[in-house]
Parts: sequence; C-alpha cells; structure tokens
Amino acid sequence: MNYKKDGFNGQRAIVLPKSIIHKFCLFNQVINKSYITDIGYYPKAKFHYRKRPIGSEQNILIYCVEGTGKVTIKANSFSIEPGDYFIIPTHIPHHYKSDEKSPWTIYWCHFKGEQADALVQAIISKGCSFKSKVEFTQERIDIFSNLYSNLEKGYSQENLMYVNILFLQYLSSFLFSERHSVSLKDDTDDFLEKSISYMQDHIDKNLTLADFATHVNYSASHFSYRFRHKTGFSPIEYFNQLKIQKACQYLQFTDFRINEIANKIGMNDAYYFARLFRKTMGFSPKGYRQSLTIGK
Repeated sequence: MNYKKDGFNGQRAIVLPKSIIHKFCLFNQVINKSYITDIGYYPKAKFHYRKRPIGSEQNILIYCVEGTGKVTIKANSFSIEPGDYFIIPTHIPHHYKSDEKSPWTIYWCHFKGEQADALVQAIISKGCSFKSKVEFTQERIDIFSNLYSNLEKGYSQENLMYVNILFLQYLSSFLFSERHSVSLKDDTDDFLEKSISYMQDHIDKNLTLADFATHVNYSASHFSYRFRHKTGFSPIEYFNQLKIQKACQYLQFTDFRINEIANKIGMNDAYYFARLFRKTMGFSPKGYRQSLTIGK
C-alpha cells in the first residue's frame, strides 16, 4: 500500500511560522495558554497516514465527517466513522490512517498551551476515551471555516487574538456538544477587509503601496498609517506574509519547482523569494518541503 503524507484534491492547510508564534502567541497573555499552530482540511484523503512513535509537540484534534479510518493512541485502537473525532495529547505515541476503499474527510488542527492541555484532558475525561462522537452541525464547520479564512488573511496580533479566542469555541463544541450553539458575526466591509481581500485576489501580482491605497480610495500615507495601526505590519510586509503562506501550500501540495512557485506568487526573483521565505518560515523553500515528510 502506497501511503503518502500529503496531496489530496481540495486539501487546505496552514502552518503558522514559528517566528509569528513566538512574537504574537507565546508572550500574549490573552492567548498564550491556548493557540493554534497548524490547521487544515483533507477531503477524501486516500492513503493519508501518520506515525509518530514519540508523539507530537502539539495537541491534535481530528474530526471525521465522511469515510472511515483507524487510529491507535498508546495501546488503544479505534475505528473512525463519520461523526467521530479523536484527540491526542502532546508526546503521546500514535499512528492513524485513512481507509483505502472509503477514505476519510477530516478537519484537523494542532494546538498548544496550558489551557489547551487542560481542555484536551477535559474532553478525554468526559468521553472516557481518546475517541468520541458528536452530532454534525453546520455551525461547527462554520467556526472552522472562520478560523481558517481569518488565518488566510495574515498574522496581525489582532487577527491572531480573534482566531485563538474563537478556537476555544471550536473546542467547546466538542467538550459541550449538547449545548453547541453559535451565532457567527457578519463580515464587515471596512477598509482592512477590502485591502486583505484585494491582496488575496492578487497574490500572483507584484503590487505596490499605491495600488492598495487606490483600491480603497486612500492616500498612500494615510493607508499605510491605518493599515499598520490595525495589523502591526506595513501593507507590503503583510502582503508578503500572505505570499509566503500561499508558497507553503504550493510546497506542501504540489510538485512545482521553487522558481515556478516564486512566479505564482508574483516574485520573479527566485533568490529574493528564497531569502524572504527563510526569514519568514525559518527554512529554505527546499528545506521546508523536506520537513513536511514528518507530516501534520
């Protein structure tokens, strides 16, 4: 059987840069006790397989909505069906795999912090198992989608605070599934939302400060001031973060060459792309791709 780490049609994944976690999560008292490090969605993930003999440095939550699979945590083995989820505390040996004939569709996340550890233990204790079942609700999926879409918008301190506070609600939907009810906030149509959406829609372009400002009818200086005030980054820095986020996904889910990926995110200079990638992610693009053999 040809197990593989990644590469499923429609897959989505975000790995937060360690530099961002260190800067905005570890020393932020609002979220440093529970914060996301990785998040993703794998549909019909045939041959998906992970084996970690010494466990992971993060807690792991995997929620199956379709298909089947198997998981072993310590000496406990479970069959996974739609509606099942399993949760793995840090440093606990485990392995899991999708069924070849009926591959699972999963929502997954890795997360850390003292509060996160306590929540994991509470979820396990309530179900008396690493595995349990919840009734499907669209609200839970909407929360996950909200988490993911906001992380796609970048790593401002305000955004990370919002995401990780919302993440507690996602975890609570498993801990208190019988009480699960959520009213999601409507998207606001302010200059920041418009600006970030514009960046996302033009990730393959080499845009300037003037381009961003013109899009929202601001002067360049006023736009730059307001954007930095809201996010903690200059518009170009933020745009580059989104580009590197997209590059990570290309590296994880495609076989594109490094220079091809650079072109796809609007960076024609592959050497500049490689330097920016290393500065952001702590790896060269090639090294990052090789690191993914460890898996998520």
